[in-house]
Amino acid sequence: MVQHQETLEFVTRGRALLDITARVQTFLRKMSVEQGLLTLFLQHTSASLLIQENADPDVLGDLERFFSRWVKDGDPLYHHSAEGPDDMPAHIRTALTSSQLSIPVDAGRLMLGTWQAVYLYEHRHRGQTRSLVLHYMGS
Repeated sequence: MVQHQETLEFVTRGRALLDITARVQTFLRKMSVEQGLLTLFLQHTSASLLIQENADPDVLGDLERFFSRWVKDGDPLYHHSAEGPDDMPAHIRTALTSSQLSIPVDAGRLMLGTWQAVYLYEHRHRGQTRSLVLHYMGS
């Protein structure tokens, strides 16, 4: 059994879903791995990780429209607004999604479905630099 760990940085451009699948797959190719489990952990509380459809961009737009309706920026319900009206909503969006994913690997490739991709979902309006820890265990 082998283990590999690396931290990748991603620069976002503000609230949106960023497809990070290719960079994650590059990590696996670089390690020359075969079969195992890859854990992704995002070191932030105002962004999250999703596995979502990559074929129809309307899916990503609909997700954002849903979250915008469900978790409104500047809602007077929230007290935490130290970094602006999107501060607490970003934390709520992260609580409703996930900051960690585990994905099986076979033949050195992520075992994603045909229409699946891995996304970093930025919940803040301003762009941010996000750190993602990748940890692989397997052969």
